[in-house]
Amino acid sequence: MLHLRITSPAALTDQVVAVFDDDPAVSQLAVMAGASVRPAGDIVLVDVAREAANDLLDRLDRLGLPECGTIHVEPVTTWVSRAGYDAERHTPGSSADAVVWADVTQRAYEESELNWTYLAFMTLATLLASVAIVVDSQVLVIGAMVLGPEFVAIAALGLAAVRRRGTLFARAARTLVVGFAAAIGTATLAALAARWLGWVHASDVTGDRPGTDFIYSPDRWSFVVALIAAAAGVLSLTSAKVGGLSGVFISVTTVPAAGNVALGVAFGATEEIVGSVLQLAVNIGGMVLAGWATLALQQVVWARMARHRSRRLAHDPIG
Repeated sequence: MLHLRITSPAALTDQVVAVFDDDPAVSQLAVMAGASVRPAGDIVLVDVAREAANDLLDRLDRLGLPECGTIHVEPVTTWVSRAGYDAERHTPGSSADAVVWADVTQRAYEESELNWTYLAFMTLATLLASVAIVVDSQVLVIGAMVLGPEFVAIAALGLAAVRRRGTLFARAARTLVVGFAAAIGTATLAALAARWLGWVHASDVTGDRPGTDFIYSPDRWSFVVALIAAAAGVLSLTSAKVGGLSGVFISVTTVPAAGNVALGVAFGATEEIVGSVLQLAVNIGGMVLAGWATLALQQVVWARMARHRSRRLAHDPIG
């Protein structure tokens, strides 16, 4: 169940109410006339089944409401209502599976923004990965994977392709390129300093590393893991269940590969650089492809659900 808080100009309120009135996916509808000061107008409060949110939000968009008012969409974590139960029962699909595109797109824009927080997490994760490689610690590698903030930006590339959002694609691509470049550059400087101090030697980077040699040795399974992890991650981002994201973060070798590139540059280890860059490309490419495919499939499925709901409403308006 979702709660919508809508601020509408008084001249548009009747049309807004008409969008929800008599829709079986709506369990609660209230109008607070003249309650909004900025923007001036009325406040409309609506509870709707999550499965019907895209259709209703699209209809509000066609009214031009976002240009002259606001729409806030909030999940209802707990509700006790017979009307709410009936609304979900009469709406095709499952609430846990439903994709609310407005929510997914906004999260993609927000979390793929290039800012100091993103750069800080990316840099710290890459530095931690570099330390993990030097001491050959799989535990630290996992920590670096979890700390890295790059997954949503990678998923945003697939979302931008599916939803045809050129601005989002450019934003996410820029964030990834600048983020990885800044993190690798900083980690390289740190590695050079450690080399000058005698803390790290070439043998630490190019020698036998049974715990972390997978970082610069991509194979077919690297691509398969990237596909599976990205599909699971996208499902976690788009559905009402987000528990799978931590598993995604520790499945793909992006940040560790960036850390190994930095060490390779600092110590002139060409094999390490080439292998790590290839590992990075394989993982990012696989995740973008899987994210696009998963989102495209979800779009097709929920478009069919929307058409089915429209046919049901036309045949039986009261659900």
